Amino acid sequence: MSVEMSNVLAPLLQSLTALEFLARHLDPLVIESVIEGIGTPDYGLRVARREVENDPFILQTSARQLLVASDEALAAFDGIRSAIAQGDDLYALFRALRHLPRAQEALYPLAAELAAANSYFLDRSLRKNVGVLARTAQSARDGETGVMHFDNEPGSRGGYSLYVPESYTPEHAWPLVIALHGGSGNGRGFLWSWLRDARSFGAVLVAPTAIGRTWALMGDDADTPNLNRILDHVSEHWRIDQQQLLLTGMSDGGTFCYVSGLEAGSRFTHLAPACATFHPLMAAMADPERARGLPIYMVHGERDWMFPVEVARHARQALANAGANVRYQEIEDLSHCYPREINKEFLAWMRADHG
Repeated sequence: MSVEMSNVLAPLLQSLTALEFLARHLDPLVIESVIEGIGTPDYGLRVARREVENDPFILQTSARQLLVASDEALAAFDGIRSAIAQGDDLYALFRALRHLPRAQEALYPLAAELAAANSYFLDRSLRKNVGVLARTAQSARDGETGVMHFDNEPGSRGGYSLYVPESYTPEHAWPLVIALHGGSGNGRGFLWSWLRDARSFGAVLVAPTAIGRTWALMGDDADTPNLNRILDHVSEHWRIDQQQLLLTGMSDGGTFCYVSGLEAGSRFTHLAPACATFHPLMAAMADPERARGLPIYMVHGERDWMFPVEVARHARQALANAGANVRYQEIEDLSHCYPREINKEFLAWMRADHG
């Protein structure tokens, strides 16, 4: 790695880590102190970005992805500071943070070339594991491994993004995670909430985009047939363990885990809704045979301002009464945002349950 690339990469990774911290602690009661606490890692990135503005090596090689990722990260910080200065609501901060997955998507192709980028896309516990570093540093095989998008360009609906670990081989069946974004979100962005864990612990990852503005929580359900279509397509092209099919999601995506996952014909073996709402009728209308013994891992924040934690507590009881095998976790410092640290627990839980 050239000195110029290193000068950009280091502050870029610091900036992305700070943005991840902010996304995890996006709580209206403490947001200003959180922003103050992460400091100004973007200032170093701005300086480094200007110094390589016209560097021919970076502009003419794959290293240009560093510039794209840097611009997205800087746009996130600009949006955050503007929202705070203007006294905008929390949704303005959500919009600013949409630049984070775009920056990660731009950086990801360099993981096979740059050791620091490879480590960034791994769980912290594995960043010094020589075997894992070697396994994940492989280049993606076009159309077979790495990140792929199927009719899931920005602004489109109903498509999906896919991650297949670089070390994938069809010699054994792989767990599958289908991760559903929150209301008004999209799968292309939500993929990056899970990619680090799928990459670290060995799972195929699918992040679909709802057909409508959000998931079909009422009325006609066009999303469940679409999920089945996606599951069919992935299973035809990659060897998937049909006994380890996890349906998980955030907010509206978590609620749709109940709507779709409790249906009699659901193919998902495990459900893991996070920060979701729930109506007792969902349990009452669930197919009794489907609910009986169904593994469900519920996660909710004690500080959730959109769906109060009491909703999750009632849901736990209703599902247990319906015969589901419920595991429940409340996270003390979690507001209404996605707790990425729970992903590896979801995977370990599914694997342990599968035996």
